[in-house]
Amino acid sequence: MHAGERSGGERLIGGYSGRLLIGLSTGYLAIQLGRNVLSPLLPAIVEDLAISSFEAGVAISVLSAAYALCMYPGGRLSDQLTRKTVLVAAALVAAAGFGVLSVAGSYPALLGGAATAGLGAGLYWIALRGLLADLFVDRRGQAFGVQDALGFVGPIVAAGGAVAVLSIGGWRLAFPPLVAFLVASAAFAHRRIDEPYELACVGFDLLATGWRVFGDRQVRWLVVGYTCGIFAMQAVIGFLPLFLQAERGLPSAYASAGFAVLFLGAVITMPTAGYLGDRLSHVPVAVGGLCLSIAGLLGFVLGPSLPVITLGILSFGLGIWAFPPVIQAHLMTRFPDESMGGDFGAFKTIYAGVGSLGPAYVGFAAGVVGYTPAFLGLIALLVAAIVVFLWV
Repeated sequence: MHAGERSGGERLIGGYSGRLLIGLSTGYLAIQLGRNVLSPLLPAIVEDLAISSFEAGVAISVLSAAYALCMYPGGRLSDQLTRKTVLVAAALVAAAGFGVLSVAGSYPALLGGAATAGLGAGLYWIALRGLLADLFVDRRGQAFGVQDALGFVGPIVAAGGAVAVLSIGGWRLAFPPLVAFLVASAAFAHRRIDEPYELACVGFDLLATGWRVFGDRQVRWLVVGYTCGIFAMQAVIGFLPLFLQAERGLPSAYASAGFAVLFLGAVITMPTAGYLGDRLSHVPVAVGGLCLSIAGLLGFVLGPSLPVITLGILSFGLGIWAFPPVIQAHLMTRFPDESMGGDFGAFKTIYAGVGSLGPAYVGFAAGVVGYTPAFLGLIALLVAAIVVFLWV
């Protein structure tokens, strides 16, 4: 019997399952705010620490890589210990990482804080995903969509918060509130999750996990398609504000607003895509979203006017965020319940690890051929993802 049945069903609001969905997703909101506030702060960080655009891209990639690389071990830990044990520890680790960023005075400190924050963020995400998969079966796509939508309120707040922080002081002021929020999230998980703490030796059976995940031909190809989409997503997220200022000649306030518009698309489309995927079919919803993202990318890269650029950013956001919840819900049905967290963690480690290189790619390509060719090159990856999803 999964946990949601103790309170009478899979409730998105209210009851045991609904309280945990909303409460823990607000912790994910804080993590997403911290992960994404670096992008609108990037021009100030580059100037303050006297680093290059490539070094700035590496810092964002380090955070994303740490986030990705702990997914498999985090999933195994949450399977063999308890979701509660990992969620509480993860929130505290992420708080420590953002604490380092709040006092970082050098590039190595920036990298260290980013890596620690990414580690905690990744552990939190995979344990929360596993907990929601335990709580929701028939409404899993909707639950994932709600979690993602609440999480992506964070980047919207990050855009406005970055402008506010830079107007009253240095970029480091963005991080102390996140430390407090994540400590509160750890306290919520401690009090509300009806599970014990458990500490024990955890086995990492890489061979068995690899066979379950990559022995399945469909999953192997889904890894390829998903990785292409995530790489393009991370590349745009990492450098959109800097691109709008450096290449499109727009003021910093609009660049931050454009970043917020990108994530406004996530808040709108993720629960909608999850609902449509549960009611209709997951893969067509994902493909439709990716097609819209290509149109949006062309709009904000080549658009001749501010309204077209804005519409392009919104369209990209609406489209690119449609595929994660539906493809993930589809994948969860292919993994055994007893190893679901670790199996999905292995899948995410691959696609998110490769995808984390997106910002570094843009930083490098922009230095060689310019931002516009670098962004247009992402279209090939989005087309590849569409082809793979349709073929699978």
